[in-house]
Amino acid sequence: MVAPQDPREEVIQAWYMDDSDEDQRLPHHKDPKEFVSLDQLSELGVLSWRLDADNYETDEELKKIREDRGYSYMDFCEVCPEKLPNYEEKIKNFFEEHLHTDEEIRYCVAGSGYFDVRDRNEKWIRIWVKKGGMIVLPAGCYHRFTLDTDNYIKVIPFGLHSTVPMIIYPQGRDMFKISCRRKLVTALSMLLRNLCNSLLIGSIVLALINKETSVYMVCLCLRLLELPVWFNCLCSISACLVAATAVNSP
Repeated sequence: MVAPQDPREEVIQAWYMDDSDEDQRLPHHKDPKEFVSLDQLSELGVLSWRLDADNYETDEELKKIREDRGYSYMDFCEVCPEKLPNYEEKIKNFFEEHLHTDEEIRYCVAGSGYFDVRDRNEKWIRIWVKKGGMIVLPAGCYHRFTLDTDNYIKVIPFGLHSTVPMIIYPQGRDMFKISCRRKLVTALSMLLRNLCNSLLIGSIVLALINKETSVYMVCLCLRLLELPVWFNCLCSISACLVAATAVNSP
């Protein structure tokens, strides 16, 4: 028995993008095509619904979603060359990768367009939203938007309030990553150095107990030479093992 198709898939589809530099309005499928399920999108925090776009003013399901999620703000936005002032500049800005400090909620009531998001491995997923499709991109999700080849979409942006959320561009992401890496490297380095010092102290104590002057001197020299942490750590382990063997030997 074939499982019934998710009705959302008629208005929302997603797939991994290729690396082509062709027109951004093209689908940019991989070869072979690699689709992404709506369940996979939800794992990334991207929520989706299929709603009645012809009756959005009286749609009870939409009303319930807004009440449950606290969407008190709504507006209308038509993106096309004829309706959007400074169209070329704005469509270029829309396609610049960025994130918001709040959720981004978009309900397509006419036309269609692409919302691209990154997965956890930094790969681009293209989400095609058509009339009746509503998606929520989580706060902190890097994304971008472009029209498809029909060159028209009308969306309702919802929000928790009327204040425009802060936009952060990739430079901020890169600096955040660099900062995290530096902190991680520093923490690991300190951990290794502390481990190294502990091993050194332990081996010295064992050597002194067994009166193995040679082992004691090796440990002391290692500490004074300030060798690289990883090498110091390996040598300290070796010295500790030698000292332990000496203590246990008859």
